[in-house]
Amino acid sequence: MSNKKVWFVTGASKGLGLSLVKQLLATGQLVAATSRKKADLINAVGIESEQFLPLETDLTNEASVADAVDKTIATFDRIDVVVNNAGYGIGGSIEELTDDETRESFDVNVFGTLNVIRKAMPYLRAQRSGHIINISSIAGIAPATGWAVYGAAKHAVIGLSEVLAEDVKEFGIKVTVVAPGAFRTSFLTEESLVIAKEPIPAYTAIRDSHAKYKNMDGTQIGSPEKAANALIAIVNEQKPPVYLLLGSDAYARGLAKLELLKNAFREQEELTVSTDF
Repeated sequence: MSNKKVWFVTGASKGLGLSLVKQLLATGQLVAATSRKKADLINAVGIESEQFLPLETDLTNEASVADAVDKTIATFDRIDVVVNNAGYGIGGSIEELTDDETRESFDVNVFGTLNVIRKAMPYLRAQRSGHIINISSIAGIAPATGWAVYGAAKHAVIGLSEVLAEDVKEFGIKVTVVAPGAFRTSFLTEESLVIAKEPIPAYTAIRDSHAKYKNMDGTQIGSPEKAANALIAIVNEQKPPVYLLLGSDAYARGLAKLELLKNAFREQEELTVSTDF
């Protein structure tokens, strides 16, 4: 990369976030990165450098997020790219998952993203530039059996990103929402995935779905290093995409969902238009 930028990356101690931070630092970029535990982040990245600002941040706490953003500005003077990567998977039927489990998922996957955007926007708006990248999931477009709450949270990220892209266009700020498929990270391990604590035996299809995904761990088709390369590439584009699928599996599921919606809408065209005056 020819131009040095300041990146603010959440959820950077593992998975895609960690791959991205390592690649950015290797190419001389300036990186502020967050994790729930600063020591884990430093150990995972494995270097100490003036280019790297590790931040212990609770993304569900506005004051903690504001502090992280302010420290980034104080250290590097600006923020050019915000990557809202932090999140985790949650599996179970709506009936099986408790209110606390469900709300905690939205707190991290949705409200954490909103907190970062809210605190970063005044700086991006003042400098009239920047790129916000929100990591959703193909589950936010085409969710699978047993992942209703996760699909809902990631669908919310897509929805807010679509409108955000329009809202901030006048300030020269770009927005991309990324929907990855299955990548070979720790996403399917116990440390990154929450399953309903009180499963209901009657939901046999959900148990089968969860078993299928658990057996996929370690053999996922996607490379996190290549995904990180893709994120870096779009930041350097003159007109970066608002929507970006990552992985051949995401591409196939996304196109299948488009076809499903098109057919569903057209099948009910007569009833749909009959409600007009």
